[in-house]
Amino acid sequence: MSWPNPFITQRADPFILRHADGYYFIASVPEYDRLEIRYASTLAGLIEAEAVTVWHKPDTGPFSALIWAPELHHINGQWVIYFAAAPTRAIKDGLFQHRMYALVCNDADPLSGNWQPCRRIHTPIDSFSLDATYFHHQGKHWYLWAQKDPAIPGNSNLYLAELLNPWTLKSAPLMLSRPEYEWECAGFSVNEGPAVIQHGDKLFVTYSASATDENYCLGILSIAVLADPLNISAWHKSARPVFATSWDNQQYGPGHNSFTVDEAGRAVLVYHARNYTEIEGDPLWDPNRHTRLKYFDWREDGTPDFGVPPADHTSVP
Repeated sequence: MSWPNPFITQRADPFILRHADGYYFIASVPEYDRLEIRYASTLAGLIEAEAVTVWHKPDTGPFSALIWAPELHHINGQWVIYFAAAPTRAIKDGLFQHRMYALVCNDADPLSGNWQPCRRIHTPIDSFSLDATYFHHQGKHWYLWAQKDPAIPGNSNLYLAELLNPWTLKSAPLMLSRPEYEWECAGFSVNEGPAVIQHGDKLFVTYSASATDENYCLGILSIAVLADPLNISAWHKSARPVFATSWDNQQYGPGHNSFTVDEAGRAVLVYHARNYTEIEGDPLWDPNRHTRLKYFDWREDGTPDFGVPPADHTSVP
């Protein structure tokens, strides 16, 4: 199977969930003002699927602006959307005022169901936080996110904690990674956008690093599946990025990925990237970070091989 590249235009921070009944797609919209979900019975069907708005930001309050990086998960029979949002004043006073929130729906269909009032997810430090993801591992529920620690230079680090319920931390957070290499600190010192995948006897966490221009790229962490995820010495961090800008293919700043599988179970990397570098002003306000899909393989040592971002093309399934 092949897909057009871009897969869906002007949708950054893409997340695709394969559920029992098909595929669900959610991402940041250029207006940063709403949460919308697409559903299709096939992966390719998401391209033309209707985008259904399930939540719109209020005009005022702590989550009234800059709705970023939503993810849709199905946890113990509940639909949960994780996202980050800021107060309206953040547009004037500075972008980095986000906190993390969860929406919960108990109905079977997340597109037509009733979404409960927004819940804030509290962490021990009240600071800029975003890009939460969820995974189930070793019989436990885990929450993984990016956050600024005012005591540590840079914009954001990665943290992991066990969940009591989808909106409440159970354990003290563990800092998994902080920007330290040059490729993590280009423009901004950033670790954000984590995503989780297991293969063989390893669990992998990919994450995005540096500013959201052509410097944006993916790094990777790994741990043995039987090891304690809250034991930092069990984690290993790659000293090099694993997916980065391809100047030859005119694909710039690939990042903020998620993982899914096609109908045959083959692993698919879901990510966004631009096809130009000439950006006026802050790259976050440029709308053309497009959703893209790419198959990837596994090396003999069990690590993922993402290759390079392919060039734009119009082939269809």
